[in-house]
Amino acid sequence: MGRLLTIPQVGIQVLRQEKFYPLQDKRVGLFTNPSAVDNWMRTTYDILSEAESVNLVALYGAEHGAFGTIQDGEHITSGVDERTGIPVYSLYGKRYRPTAEMLADIDVMVCDIQDIGVRYYTYQWTMTHVIDACGGFGIHVVVLDRPNPLGDTVAGAPLDEGFSSLVGRFNVPIQHGMTIGEMMRMHNGLWNPIPAELHVIPCNDYGRATRWEDFERSFVPTSPNMPNLTTVKQYPGACLIEGTNLSEGRGTTLPFEIVGAPFIDGHHLAQALNALHLLDVRFRPHGFTPVARKFAGQTCEGVQVHITGAKFQPIKTWLCVIQTIIQHYRDDFAWLPPYENSNLLPFDRLIGNDDVRGLLENGVPVQDIIDAWDADIEAFLDRRQRYLLYP
Repeated sequence: MGRLLTIPQVGIQVLRQEKFYPLQDKRVGLFTNPSAVDNWMRTTYDILSEAESVNLVALYGAEHGAFGTIQDGEHITSGVDERTGIPVYSLYGKRYRPTAEMLADIDVMVCDIQDIGVRYYTYQWTMTHVIDACGGFGIHVVVLDRPNPLGDTVAGAPLDEGFSSLVGRFNVPIQHGMTIGEMMRMHNGLWNPIPAELHVIPCNDYGRATRWEDFERSFVPTSPNMPNLTTVKQYPGACLIEGTNLSEGRGTTLPFEIVGAPFIDGHHLAQALNALHLLDVRFRPHGFTPVARKFAGQTCEGVQVHITGAKFQPIKTWLCVIQTIIQHYRDDFAWLPPYENSNLLPFDRLIGNDDVRGLLENGVPVQDIIDAWDADIEAFLDRRQRYLLYP
């Protein structure tokens, strides 16, 4: 007889099994979006708003909004959910940190949102602003934990002081290998000026080797351009394309899986990249016409990046893509200039320093660039140890 396997459960399911005990007799706020679902695809918002023992009085949304309908970078205003009559406060636009007025009607803040385990994803850093505010106003915080889709892998550049932003507020590697609950424990312990009373409800039957597939459910898009698990696996490296004049596939059906521009010869680029013999990846010539964002309406050529095995290294792979395009299209390639009200180049803001651009331009081998981050990664592994929840 085969061994009976237990399906892991996310934090909202554990909270429900506990009959919402931490929330009883309290006015509850919820920071969330539609990516927060149980194993039966019911959202945490629906679960809490329909629970008789829970008094849900306010909803808070990050980038893309509490209902996940807004494109990246668009400012969002506060309002009211017509279905429930609950006020909805935006934490993306004029402010990332909730004000005293926004928190005045709650006793406890529940945070439940699906993160993807990459430093430059704004959800985790908006949640740190929520926890900071709750600490300052004496509001209890309950974080409902969720798996890291990228697992326990730790990789990528550290964040140098001076490059802090909503895509990297504190010094963690690009891939930190922590769940959102572990990350919030670390933030509250190391970086929150007034630590909040923080309670993380962990996943059940979950360990550091647990895979997303072990939850036996499909992947709910975490944002409009993060449609599936393949995109997530590419994102730690592919997002760096945002800091260049190349298209990262926004405005197509393959965001963060393709790269290109009108000035690129896709067959030539694919041949050059495949000649690098990178682990578990193949590059296929690909043509596309974005309907929005960079090169909207223009025919582009480039490559689609195909993951072929478990040893795929997204950060190394996509840095090699950038360096190869620089070498072959130096006159046409460009780094994007700073955004309004910033003095940081977007690529530097993402990678966490202003050194890597020059190293790539000067042809320094990508593996040498990556090897230079080893000491910082070891220091991070030691620093995070006390905040981990799972064996």
